[in-house]
Amino acid sequence: MEEQILDVLGEINSSLQNKLTKKWLNIRQASQYASLSESTIRRAVNRGELKVSKATGKLLFKLIDIDRWLNG
Repeated sequence: MEEQILDVLGEINSSLQNKLTKKWLNIRQASQYASLSESTIRRAVNRGELKVSKATGKLLFKLIDIDRWLNG
């Protein structure tokens, strides 16, 4: 019984992690999330340090890419 509960909890955790890593943020949200100014985020994009999507005409960032950039 305990093993089944741990398996279910593992599946739930995995599902939540997948949803968080696929989340997209605009530049304002990315700035708030990273506790950095928008200009600092833009500089990182211009230097190629931070991945960004410009497909919609806006700067959109994956949450996982922001985390990678912040953690070096």
